[in-house]
Amino acid sequence: MIAGALIVSAGRARKPAVVTLLCLLLGGCGGSAPAKIGREARPRATVRLARHAAKAAVPPSGRVAACLPRPPAEHRITHREWLGGVIITEYYPVPESWSEGALVRAPGIGGRHRVDWLYSAKGLSMEGDGVDLGGRRVHIENLGAVGWVNTAGKHTAPPRCGVHWSGGAPYWRAGGWRNRGGQVTYPLAAGGWSNGPGHWSGGYGGATFARGASLPLRYYHSVAVDPSLIPRGSRIYVPAYRHISGGWFVAQDTGGAIIGRHLDVYRPPTPQRFGTGRLLLHQRVYVIPPGA
Repeated sequence: MIAGALIVSAGRARKPAVVTLLCLLLGGCGGSAPAKIGREARPRATVRLARHAAKAAVPPSGRVAACLPRPPAEHRITHREWLGGVIITEYYPVPESWSEGALVRAPGIGGRHRVDWLYSAKGLSMEGDGVDLGGRRVHIENLGAVGWVNTAGKHTAPPRCGVHWSGGAPYWRAGGWRNRGGQVTYPLAAGGWSNGPGHWSGGYGGATFARGASLPLRYYHSVAVDPSLIPRGSRIYVPAYRHISGGWFVAQDTGGAIIGRHLDVYRPPTPQRFGTGRLLLHQRVYVIPPGA
């Protein structure tokens, strides 16, 4: 998809809320790292099915390295602990102005919006949240009953670990237009097609959109997690971010491809169009679940 910064250390379904960081349970919550106490031993949910697991241009060695040779048996974290082998990616509200597709109707919000902003892996269906041409926040409310396809129009699914999708990087929701060769194409705002003239292959399984942000998230303070491993509301210390945000985050979001030991950091849009931000592999983070 989009090549972005790769930092090796190392670079969608529905929505929770960034609350003020309350340092009630652990001294140094706003800054210093916690003492290492041992080795590793939905309000509304967001519709981010994949996000940056799809975006990073990662060499094969990086894909392999992102998966532990013998993945540990996972358990839902119930006490303070260090968690190793973590992948960290980033996501942001994507601007509609970055897209180039024709204007189409967007179920749930009325009006017309650029089709690739709505349904491509560069837009709302992947990031969950965005900013329309009028500067208003929009989010995907219901991802619909279809999956993802790659540029060839073939099904692809997110990984259980690492960043390599089953059929290659996702490009479009499984619907929309296909050209004579079965590849994804879509009409452009300037006229013509992105990849040759297309025919309609089907709808998007009931996908809908809504006005406003999906959640009151805060840049570099909110993070998406797999709630089966890290409970929502957990505080997480990420040493790699100690010079960016003090290193502390709140687990407030989820994503369909945020699976297992994968954190997705909420950040501002990148300076470059469709940038990917950081990808960090083999990270070790400290998790404090609610009430611990």
